[in-house]
Amino acid sequence: MEISTNPPQKTPLAQEHERLGARMVDFAGWWMPVQYRGLKEEHQSVRSGVGLFDVSHMGEFRVRGPKSLESLQWMTTNDVSKLQAGEAHYSLFPNENGGIVDDLIVYCVKPGDEYLLCVNAANIEKDFAFVQKSNRGAELKNESSEWGQIAVQGPKALALLDRIFAAGDVLPSKMKAFTHREFSGSKALSGVRMIVARTGYTGEDGAEVFVPKSSTVVLWNELLAVGKDLGVEPIGLGARDTLRTEMKYSLYGHEIDDTTNPYEAGLGWVTKPMAKDFLGKAKIVAVKEQGLKRKLVGFEMIDRGIPRQGYVLKSVSGEPIGVCTSGTMSPSTGACIGIGYVTLENSADGTEIAVDIRGKNVRAKVRPTPFIEK
Repeated sequence: MEISTNPPQKTPLAQEHERLGARMVDFAGWWMPVQYRGLKEEHQSVRSGVGLFDVSHMGEFRVRGPKSLESLQWMTTNDVSKLQAGEAHYSLFPNENGGIVDDLIVYCVKPGDEYLLCVNAANIEKDFAFVQKSNRGAELKNESSEWGQIAVQGPKALALLDRIFAAGDVLPSKMKAFTHREFSGSKALSGVRMIVARTGYTGEDGAEVFVPKSSTVVLWNELLAVGKDLGVEPIGLGARDTLRTEMKYSLYGHEIDDTTNPYEAGLGWVTKPMAKDFLGKAKIVAVKEQGLKRKLVGFEMIDRGIPRQGYVLKSVSGEPIGVCTSGTMSPSTGACIGIGYVTLENSADGTEIAVDIRGKNVRAKVRPTPFIEK
């Protein structure tokens, strides 16, 4: 395996994180905050109040022109033709072998003519090469270097966003989930074009704000200042991971990758073979029709131990039945939880399994997800 010697890239907010005392790490080639005052405290802040995440490392691609819809229909699994202006949906880039190149969100700016795609930071180059190769005549532009992005998440997130943004009588709190709209600046950034998208990765209310790179620091500090009485605080990657794990949200490189079939990952709901043709469709559907051999499930430890990615999952008799893809101690419940693939016969809720933790079979049970009530 070739190890990169290049220094990590920095988001527009890197100096702000350092100034605020964050512990910084190299994440997917980016210099990012893993935590500020503590993972558990930051996690609870998002579940009970409001937190800010720097997600400026994420990728943004613009797809334009009369061939944009045809191109996106071919290169993604969800039905883009259903999207109206200001709407968005979760989707997948499928590969020729029926696996997943990446997961993404498709934002419709103008039906049949303009779309914005948001992709994972670690996959920007790979994804743009895939989009170019799969293109059917659309105008493509990688805008990743032009945008900063701040996720504002938590039960008080919309109250904070309403103080910052307003377009006539339209407030972020009036927007429905998976919609987006452009705002002409905030109170501190008059006239600066920004996009507020009612999406997120925590299971909480909130939005992701796309802001021009040069204005990201001003918006970040405005959110911190205006939301002070709401208890707003910056949140690191550590809490971002525990929050999404509690919701059983897939993370590329963990639950899904180039070999994963969407149906076994529980992503059949964004796979629409009856609505259209798309790349790898026959192979994706064949796996489902032949009968799934494995399934992605959530499980909770019965005995003491924290499951981690790569740990082997076993039946009660000790036979290997799958692998853990993510695991943590849930800050919300105090239980040790995990996500992983198991054979179909061991996937029913309540099934007792074991996790091989450093050579010891530790008891766990498959359970309904998400792990918290929302």
